[in-house]
Amino acid sequence: MLTSLYVRHFAVVEAAEIAFGPGLTVVSGETGAGKSLLVDALMLLAGARADSGVVRTGSDRAELAAEFDLTELPLAREWLQREELDEEGGCQLRRVIRAEGSSKAWINGRPANARQLGDLASLLVEIHGQHEHQALLSRSHQLALLDAYAAHDGVLEQVRESALKWRELGVRILKLSGGENRDQRIELLRHEITELEKWALPTPELTDLEASHKRLANAGRLAEGTAGVVELLDGDGEFALRRALGRAHAELGKLAALDDKLTPLLELLDNAGIELGEAADGLGRYAQDVDLDPERYTEVDNHLARLHDLSRRHRLPVPELHDKLAELRIELAELEGAGDALERLAAQRQRLQLDYADAAARLSQSRTAAASQLGDEVSTLMGELGMAGGILRVELEAVAGDEPDPQGQERCELLVSANPGQPPRPLRKVASGGELARISLAIEVATLGKDTVGSMIFDEVDSGIGGAVAEVVGQKLRALGGQRQVLCVTHLPQVAAQGHAHLRVSKHSDGDSTLTRIDRLDARGRRDELARMLGGVEITRETRAHAKQMLERAQTA
Repeated sequence: MLTSLYVRHFAVVEAAEIAFGPGLTVVSGETGAGKSLLVDALMLLAGARADSGVVRTGSDRAELAAEFDLTELPLAREWLQREELDEEGGCQLRRVIRAEGSSKAWINGRPANARQLGDLASLLVEIHGQHEHQALLSRSHQLALLDAYAAHDGVLEQVRESALKWRELGVRILKLSGGENRDQRIELLRHEITELEKWALPTPELTDLEASHKRLANAGRLAEGTAGVVELLDGDGEFALRRALGRAHAELGKLAALDDKLTPLLELLDNAGIELGEAADGLGRYAQDVDLDPERYTEVDNHLARLHDLSRRHRLPVPELHDKLAELRIELAELEGAGDALERLAAQRQRLQLDYADAAARLSQSRTAAASQLGDEVSTLMGELGMAGGILRVELEAVAGDEPDPQGQERCELLVSANPGQPPRPLRKVASGGELARISLAIEVATLGKDTVGSMIFDEVDSGIGGAVAEVVGQKLRALGGQRQVLCVTHLPQVAAQGHAHLRVSKHSDGDSTLTRIDRLDARGRRDELARMLGGVEITRETRAHAKQMLERAQTA
């Protein structure tokens, strides 16, 4: 559920931090005070398009943040894990909107885009009364809601599992059979395997081949260079290192005869002479043995050229070609011996299709019964909510095609008529925000929060109603608050009295600027706010007493 909301420099709000608890929280305030700012903030945190107009005048940016407790929201936790945005304990959405129009968003402190905000928010909060952020307008959500209402999770999972396994077997059969060109595929595999067997090498042999190519390509330079180094070390020239070292050794030997401390250094020159001689001998042998065979170089160069050609054709690095050979051998063996395996897979797939057909038929039967029951229940509630004669019908439409569908053999559409004599129309085409909010409320009350969203926000839910109907709306919202967290923006005291908590939005001006405050009301504050909503400008003793009675009646109902 939503645990806190923080806004700063947002519209006419300088800064506000609001804590939320379970149950029904009502939000009231005078017209124009900005009651809907909380809803607007949540919509922006849910990925709505940002408008620089929401930035408070004189500020460079608006900041919004909301925190949610995910204890009872496993789908939201799973989503965060899939997106690698999970954090122990909860979830924070944050968004900054700059005055020039740009915006940035974060989920649990990590950058997120608008799609991610929207996807996650759809699992956290459901906003009623605004077309663009109402999950009930989505046909997929309507089907999920019907399934939750029918409580047939077991058969729904059987349908989904059978359909997905059926599809998986189809992919395996297609791959095993080689598709429509099995014989051509076998022939191609044999050709590719022959090529790779001839040219592809294990890593050690490939390393040796590349080293040999490098050596053969530079054979002339290597022979000439090493011979030159031998001349420098042990040549006939006066400045050859071995001659110079001999002279140095003879001179140091004379000096060591005069001072024993030089004897160890003389031994070092002895060792250096030995190592210098070994180096010169080794280089001499190397220079004589350098392979200057142009035919061998051509052979090695051709081998590497074929490997690079195969690398381009198979779209693999040269070192991975040998592993590709093993992979192609396995595929060829499967295709050549695919007959028995294909028969087994085809039989399994046929059994799965029969299992699917059985489960899907039971699912369709359950959905049909639940659709009728849900329609009747919501229609009754619509009458109680001031839409006398209004009806809701749950229409099931068969899915075209014979292939097993993970969602079953039908799709769902909620059809609504808010007034007598009007033909039912899709819920997503209902124009009135107030009617749409009350219809949504009726559906939510009928299903008692059986969907997986943790928080429900109702805006304009009491538009155009009053009196006894308004009290019923408040009672239904309070009942819904017993199952889910509910936030309701209202201007009716009958609704406000039913809240488990009450927030008041008020506007203040000092002549130069206007500020909006959001306060959590205590018992006395609630009584005074209800009295204001009941009595208007002049609040009398009688209106306060009436307000107190309304609160007491709501708490004991």
